[in-house]
Amino acid sequence: MEFFTFINIGGTIAFAASGTLAGIRKKLDVFGLAVIAFVTSVGGGTIRDILIGHLPVRWILDSSIILLIVTVTLITILFKNRIETLDKTLTFFDSLGLGFFTLRGIQEGIAIHLDMPSCLILGTITACFGGVIRDILLNEIPTLFRKEIYATACILGGIVFFLLRKASISPEIVDVVTILTIFGIRIIAVKMNISLPKIK
Repeated sequence: MEFFTFINIGGTIAFAASGTLAGIRKKLDVFGLAVIAFVTSVGGGTIRDILIGHLPVRWILDSSIILLIVTVTLITILFKNRIETLDKTLTFFDSLGLGFFTLRGIQEGIAIHLDMPSCLILGTITACFGGVIRDILLNEIPTLFRKEIYATACILGGIVFFLLRKASISPEIVDVVTILTIFGIRIIAVKMNISLPKIK
């Protein structure tokens, strides 16, 4: 349970920072930055909870999530001048959030006894759709729909998760490896410009 809470907090922090950095790049005011950070952090989880019938959604019942997002937003704003490369920092936090929230979505699916494909879909929705809402609000084509490796990293990491679960490995190690796998795939894909083929 403690590690499960850590996953939720880690994902929220990563996506709140990612949303704030994306908003800074668009030169939004402080309120706009907070809104973008909020939808990036809770957007995917909200859609997930609606799909599986967990209502009211978590952030409505737990105001500490909102306080955490606001705090991360303010800290990111304060330290923005120390960030040398905004795009690289945004990619770092976005990739980290993908790892945390893919795992969170998969665990939610397992908790209600969904099969593997449904869990993978739920994990991908949890990880990606906050970013989709963020990009739409910022008037950009969502990263999910561009050529970059994004949702694919979530799916591959999810498959690794289920493969490791069949081995005699502690759940905590499986969780950490899953997060690092998704993070690593995304970072490597961006650095090496690896993408899915485009239809011409």
